[in-house]
Amino acid sequence: MHHPFRNLCVTLNVVTIHPKIKFHCHLLPVSPVQAHMRALCPSLVLSFTLVGSVMAQDAVVISDIAQLVRKPDLAQDPAVRSGMQAAGVADERAQQVLTLGKADNLPAGLSTDSALAANAAAVRNYNAHKVCTYADEAGPKVLVQVLAAENYHMPEDLRSRQDIYLVLPETAVETAITDAQRPKPSKGPSWRRMREARITAPDGVYATYDLATDSTVLAELVESGMSQAEIDAVIFRSHERNWPEGIDGFERRYPRLKDFKRYKAYQAATWDDKVLLVIPVEQNKRQPIALRPHLDIYMVYAKSAVEVKAKK
Repeated sequence: MHHPFRNLCVTLNVVTIHPKIKFHCHLLPVSPVQAHMRALCPSLVLSFTLVGSVMAQDAVVISDIAQLVRKPDLAQDPAVRSGMQAAGVADERAQQVLTLGKADNLPAGLSTDSALAANAAAVRNYNAHKVCTYADEAGPKVLVQVLAAENYHMPEDLRSRQDIYLVLPETAVETAITDAQRPKPSKGPSWRRMREARITAPDGVYATYDLATDSTVLAELVESGMSQAEIDAVIFRSHERNWPEGIDGFERRYPRLKDFKRYKAYQAATWDDKVLLVIPVEQNKRQPIALRPHLDIYMVYAKSAVEVKAKK
């Protein structure tokens, strides 16, 4: 039986429109359907581009988390449902709001009023998006989405395994500056010219070491040519609370310490009896999920617990 696409030659390129939207489309047709397929691709890419544009335009800053309106279950709130419907929120997105919009999904840092007060400044760093605005008997509200995949940079008690949805008064939310205006967060220093290292004694790690208070290593990082943004990234991601979820606390890390020997690491700095290692995400994509970094992470180790290859 002849299939109409039998002679269609397909190759794949990745068009990234949004961090969570990737569209694969590059067709090299050799069949009579080539004109139709070539016309179809740009249309689909345009559709995804529009989605990405909407997300960018709806970026917001949570300026006053203390005003959080606590909702046990958004699926049980008629005002939220009617607000999304009136705003024309797509069915798939609305269903995700209703499925995940539960108080039980909130991270510890948002679970109590005292936690909100303690995290008021940090919450401003959420990458958040407005789903819609609506009004209830208490006044105008904003339904805000915080995507898990966009917020790995947040402190442990403000991270969630799932996307979270928050209801706030309009006065507690500000329009975010555009991506063009926002300074890009540093990915950290390049590891490609650093010497390879191997962790030989995993328990020699200083998991809660505060690099910001060590003037010796800070001077070493400056001397190595790192920018201030790169140094800030190293400081932030060298503490256990900003490591992958499976190793971000002693109780979870201890049973997995032996697997640290499998990390592909590089020496970023050495001082006194310590060494700073970078664990690049690119080189560690095949690590167990619990140990797999989402961004380059850093670890302070005792020199005696690490073998560093000689310079080439």
